[in-house]
Amino acid sequence: MDKEEHPKTNGETILVSACLLGLPTRFDGKSKHSQDVLDYLQREKLTPIPVCPEQLAGMATPRDKTFFQSGDGQAVLAGNGEAVSENGRSMNALFCRGAKMTLEIARLSGCCRALLKEGSPSCGVHRVYLGEDKVAGVGVTSALLLNTGMDVISEEDLK
Repeated sequence: MDKEEHPKTNGETILVSACLLGLPTRFDGKSKHSQDVLDYLQREKLTPIPVCPEQLAGMATPRDKTFFQSGDGQAVLAGNGEAVSENGRSMNALFCRGAKMTLEIARLSGCCRALLKEGSPSCGVHRVYLGEDKVAGVGVTSALLLNTGMDVISEEDLK
């Protein structure tokens, strides 16, 4: 590859949901490739650090769909919310583990910001699923990152 194939960066890193970068990490084994995200990274000269909190927690891809039965990511972290798989299995411990591992990657790579997938039970920034309903709330990973003072946006904030 020649130099023109590698975008120049300003050295700043940013966590990015791997599915937005085109990696097949979603629960259904697909990606949510976003040209808006790629354009933003290039325009801002940011170096993406791809993360999938669910894979970091050890979950397989594909995997059961997960949603909140009560609360959202903040409630899960506080111990009074519940994320469950479509088969009724509690996912709180796994989602908290993935969030903690994502935070550690942020620390190791010097990330002060994150660009995450809206609607995800891990990465949702403004909304999540409570059962089958879209509601205001944050995913477990977004909640943990926000609680540490990190700037967190979703791909929908780029529009």
